[in-house]
Amino acid sequence: MSLVVTDTLEDERVEFTADGDVTLYVCGLTVSDDPHLGHARLWFHADVLHRWLDHLGYDVRHVENVTDVNEKITARVGERDDWAAECDVAETFTATTFDAMRGLNLKRAEVYPRVTEHVPEILDLTETLIEKGYAYEANGSVYFDVTSFDEYGKLSNQDVDALEAQGEPDERSEKRNPADFALWKADGVSEAAAREHAKHDHGAETPSGETWASPWGEGRPGWHVECSAMSTTHLGDTLDVHMGGRDLVFPHHENEIAQSEAATGETFARHWLHVGLLEMDGEKMSSSIGNFWTVPDALDELGVNVVRTFYAGAAYRSEQALTEETIAEAEERWERLSRTYDRAVEALDSTAARAKAEDEELREAVDAARDDFAAAMNDDLNLREATAALLDLTDAVNRHVDAVDGRAGGDAAYDYRGLREAVEAFEELGGDVLGLQFESPSDGDVDLAGELVELVLDIREAEREAGNYERADEFRDALQEVGVEIEDGPDGATYRFE
Repeated sequence: MSLVVTDTLEDERVEFTADGDVTLYVCGLTVSDDPHLGHARLWFHADVLHRWLDHLGYDVRHVENVTDVNEKITARVGERDDWAAECDVAETFTATTFDAMRGLNLKRAEVYPRVTEHVPEILDLTETLIEKGYAYEANGSVYFDVTSFDEYGKLSNQDVDALEAQGEPDERSEKRNPADFALWKADGVSEAAAREHAKHDHGAETPSGETWASPWGEGRPGWHVECSAMSTTHLGDTLDVHMGGRDLVFPHHENEIAQSEAATGETFARHWLHVGLLEMDGEKMSSSIGNFWTVPDALDELGVNVVRTFYAGAAYRSEQALTEETIAEAEERWERLSRTYDRAVEALDSTAARAKAEDEELREAVDAARDDFAAAMNDDLNLREATAALLDLTDAVNRHVDAVDGRAGGDAAYDYRGLREAVEAFEELGGDVLGLQFESPSDGDVDLAGELVELVLDIREAEREAGNYERADEFRDALQEVGVEIEDGPDGATYRFE
């Protein structure tokens, strides 16, 4: 079965197609605040798509942008002593964003382009659109003429004549059509915009943000043109997949299509996948509303595996509610997977696992889990059903282990091959594809042993610094007696297990 996805442009399920490498562009975060679970829902589903395409044998070139130029960022200048400029605020939240991504066990993108790195490409794209008659200059700003692009509205299914004005109120008098959008904005952030998004009192001096020289005067990039410039710079004129939140369909992605296809004459993206919003307390999770849970706080309380299992509980294209019930379900599902994985590993590595023991039901369950998992993933990335396939496998594993544990005598043997195949299925499908982090019980023992050795070495070093060399030698000898070899060097002591 081929991979089928729900394509927003086609407004239906379509077979996924790509020639060779898959180019995947994900609309990234505007780094004006700490990332929350609403942002991370898009990251998770993009990550799983990347992982599944890897599993299918594609080479994935994944690019996700960082929007580090925005009035919301500028509005926070001066809020802290070290936020003296827009770039200071952006750098702070870019760092917290990358930390959150790593904490969520996301595969790294090929590159994370930032707007501030791509102003020359933005200017080139804007000039091209002017030269081709799709854009015009007005008082130092440049606007895209939506009536010049015949297919404008094809993604969001809107009639250009019925569209409301885009952009800030002070732009409207400069536009030929109310729905025209800015490619380049003259000067800096307006005082009204900075104050609207501010979380503190700016006092007499309202920040206006960074500006760049352009053929039309000092100014800043428009929001929509940034993604077109960055995506085509790193992935070429036509993307295989463009992914983003459902709230970006219009105007952001509609405008991306118009400016990109007008400039290149090529299809901008073959597939458009949009992720539904995360809701909390009945509303979209949002920093501006205040109903959000930051990624670091959620990871501290729930752990990465519960967070990822939670996201896998709903289809990417639908909305998802964050409630006590949905979290509890995710905790229960992860506990079943983790506990069963541990039981399978312990049985597999025991002396009771035998080469000639055979449980046909267990082996058939592994095959069925693989088939059902693949069918679910190819069915528009149906993660809930994919997870259910793994949960069905947990039932088969537990039945096998319980049956063997309940018997006595020489026939009480685990099916080594069956258990090995089950463990590999958990690790490959749950780990490599769903991004869950299974940990063998023995891995935890080694980690704990290492922590204890380092604690003893710290105590030994303290004794040496105090001149108690005999006592320090006793610690070294005691470690060696239990199979830990110590080697002292200029940078301190190192160890290895013999």
